[in-house]
Amino acid sequence: MKPVAVVQFTANDTPAFFAHYLNRMGIPWRRISVHAGDALPQPITEYSGLVMMGGPMSVNDPLPWIPPLLEIIQDAVAQDIPVLGHCLGGQLLSRAMGGQITDNHCAEIGWHAVQAADAQLAEEWLGGVREFTTFEWHYQTFSMPPDATPLLGNAQCCNQAFVLGKHIGFQCHIEMTVDLVNTWCTTSAQEIEAALHQPSVQAPQAIMEAAPDQVAALNQVASAVYSRWLTGLKH
Repeated sequence: MKPVAVVQFTANDTPAFFAHYLNRMGIPWRRISVHAGDALPQPITEYSGLVMMGGPMSVNDPLPWIPPLLEIIQDAVAQDIPVLGHCLGGQLLSRAMGGQITDNHCAEIGWHAVQAADAQLAEEWLGGVREFTTFEWHYQTFSMPPDATPLLGNAQCCNQAFVLGKHIGFQCHIEMTVDLVNTWCTTSAQEIEAALHQPSVQAPQAIMEAAPDQVAALNQVASAVYSRWLTGLKH
């Protein structure tokens, strides 16, 4: 079976639980570390699926790898190769398919509840879950691409996830592990402190204390998402 291409944009934005899930299911995958100078995954037909992780940069930034990656995403969709985006990855999928990336009305950092926008899609992608708590760390948001169906939203950010056929993009981070939460909170504590004046931003200590219970529940939802996504892999 062809491997799943997993595109990582920074050293700390790892595939985390998604990698654990692929390994548990015996699915081969290949990490493409853009931050370390790895070549982008092309031709995409050499891969069974395309996954993109998060990162602090914006899709609107003039980075040299963004235009060719957008073309790769478009090619994957055209070739019926499933695409999955986490946070920045979700924004890249939206932009590639005709959406726009803009500043959200607030920063959103920490554990926040999201609600399903479509009961049928919730049954198909979330194992029937209609509301759950996920991890958030973003300042921007995506619009719905043409023909996409909203999957998740909340009061802080109305577009938290969308489905486009076998492709799915998230604004939130469903891939978290306790170790990854602690790493982000430790290495970016000053960033969080600078945004704490906003009610939608939680303190690092509070985020880390809640992590064991919240991650355990989030992993169950992520497993349902990943299980559904894997059914579309291009063999």
